[in-house]
Amino acid sequence: MPETRRLLEAANALSVTLRTQGVPHAFYGSVFVALLTNSPQADEIFCIVEGGSVHPFRRVRQALAGTADLSVTPSPWSDRLHVKYHRCIPAIEVSTPFYVRRNLAVALMETCYPIRTFVVQIEILAAGESGPRRLDALTVAAVSRVPFLTTSEFVRAKLNAWMMLGTRRADIVFILCRYWNGIDINRIPEHDMDRFVEVVRAAAPGWAAIKRKYGM
Repeated sequence: MPETRRLLEAANALSVTLRTQGVPHAFYGSVFVALLTNSPQADEIFCIVEGGSVHPFRRVRQALAGTADLSVTPSPWSDRLHVKYHRCIPAIEVSTPFYVRRNLAVALMETCYPIRTFVVQIEILAAGESGPRRLDALTVAAVSRVPFLTTSEFVRAKLNAWMMLGTRRADIVFILCRYWNGIDINRIPEHDMDRFVEVVRAAAPGWAAIKRKYGM
């Protein structure tokens, strides 16, 4: 499972490039929960991108053209787009200790560890299809200086994915129960959440607390 700090580094690199090109975007996925809980590992990260008059995938490809650390990997047969972040960890040179050199009667030796590379893959999603249609101050908040969906939009996006694909439930339960007071019920499809709570009873206290807050 990838390290959270590596995912955050990749997200920051992609964010800086998109922001420089004026492309509205926000990240979400299990990495968001990992940041909130200080978990060292996370296994999921997405980047939602606004399109406007140009399709989000095309905006990303144009923004990343010529970048050294970021590359685009299209999947035409599945209508998906991924960005890969490549970063090399420099080799480490270690001098042999003096007493070793003396005892072995050898000249100064250098040991050079191989260069290591880590790769992080981020899937690009179109705003409106996944997440809110507009990515602005109402739907996006900075976490560790990287734009992420707000808790309300995170739950909405995760709930939508669960309804369509039956994806992971734990992230929804965690945010719903821990951060219920900051969730805008107007952004949560009530029927879908009621269905979710029927299946995942652990989410019931958080959903009930939100309803009480809004007098429902």
